Amino acid sequence: MPRPRVRFAPSPTGYFHVGGGRTALFNWLYARQHGGVFILRVEDTDADRNRDEHIEGIERAMRWLGLDWDEGPYFQSQRGELYRAAIEKLLVDGHAYACDCTTEAVKERTRVRGGPPGYDGFCRDRGLDPTAGYLIRFRTPDDGVTVVTDLIRGQPEFPNSRIDDFAIRKSNGQPLFILANAVDDADMRMTHVIRGEEHLSNTPKYELLWRALGYGEYPVFAHLPLLHNEQHQKLSKRRGHRVAVEDFRDEGFLPEAMRNYLVLLGWSPGDNREILTVDEMIAEFRLEHVKSAPAIFDQKKLLSINAEYIRALRTVEFVERSQAWLRDRWAGIAPLVQERVRTLGEAYKMVDFLYLNDPAFDEKDWEKGVCKQPAFAAILDAAVVAYESIDWHAVNIEEATRQVAEQTGVAVRDADRPIRLAVTGRSAGPPLFQSLDALGRERTMARLRAARARLD
Repeated sequence: MPRPRVRFAPSPTGYFHVGGGRTALFNWLYARQHGGVFILRVEDTDADRNRDEHIEGIERAMRWLGLDWDEGPYFQSQRGELYRAAIEKLLVDGHAYACDCTTEAVKERTRVRGGPPGYDGFCRDRGLDPTAGYLIRFRTPDDGVTVVTDLIRGQPEFPNSRIDDFAIRKSNGQPLFILANAVDDADMRMTHVIRGEEHLSNTPKYELLWRALGYGEYPVFAHLPLLHNEQHQKLSKRRGHRVAVEDFRDEGFLPEAMRNYLVLLGWSPGDNREILTVDEMIAEFRLEHVKSAPAIFDQKKLLSINAEYIRALRTVEFVERSQAWLRDRWAGIAPLVQERVRTLGEAYKMVDFLYLNDPAFDEKDWEKGVCKQPAFAAILDAAVVAYESIDWHAVNIEEATRQVAEQTGVAVRDADRPIRLAVTGRSAGPPLFQSLDALGRERTMARLRAARARLD
């Protein structure tokens, strides 16, 4: 077998999901097992949603998990010439065409004709100028079947008649994910594409593009199972689940324990073992033995594995890791605390909210705060909504809090106080936004919800 080349290709549009961590780990294990090459490729074609801090978070989380890459990171934003050349070839060969249909027009034609929604090929033979700033679509064959050969899922079939003429370039000239994905995999000589199940429906489009561009033999596909919670729901932050790799790091999980747990999500060594060294993972992991059913992300099981790893540490190492974790927790706000304290004991009291499971409420502060602010409950409710989806950074937290103040009709300083009380248990302390940044999104959200319940 030729030396495998695999890739992990995240989009820098949000936090680094544990599902991404599992995908990166499986690619890394396969490369290490077969003496292959593990590539990091950042798929940053969505310029409106990309953030540099997300790229930094991806790299930071991967390093924390011990997943070193051999090539990259490559950035799709720097590879535009390749995509333009591919689109031009598809246009010249008759596999693509320009389209000026709006979303509204497509929906209206669907309403009139009836039947399933989707693009109807209206612009296929209109001969629109592709250089005039139109959307570019791929001309999907009208008949035939596209078969995806997958190590985990067998050979699912996709009738071409059910695949729309999908877009490959936006009207502003930016390539879309599916085009850039196929072009990059061919250019980087990928032998295997190991990714999440959510991409399976894109794979027939990928193969149609691959064939039209004359790239030759397809990579080997393996679509990993979805991650579900204990209630068999898709693991999602919107359902209140903890899903960001760095949130687990910030809460004191060990990277080797997290890596060990991730490898068990859809695969097992087959003999009831749950604790595996990295060398054992590399030696025993088999991509073809990954299950197709959704994997359950059981946080109690993760805690149990983490506890085993902690107990296995030498005492001196346990002390060193604990001290390092404590330093990291409040290093960002330490200068702000230093300006406000007179003794080291005061420093601990000022930041104890970072270390305690629940804030130590000053009951007098709480009662006074509730009595003085009629909008207390409304502020907490609005903060939960506002903080849910922002990029977690002090600047963004401040802007979201300003929106909370406007929404509830209070001054910003008056919105700060209920949030500070709910999260830290006190009415005074280091600057609020830096404090919330240090505490982390998940713990902040949990405390806001708990304080709201306390009001009831």
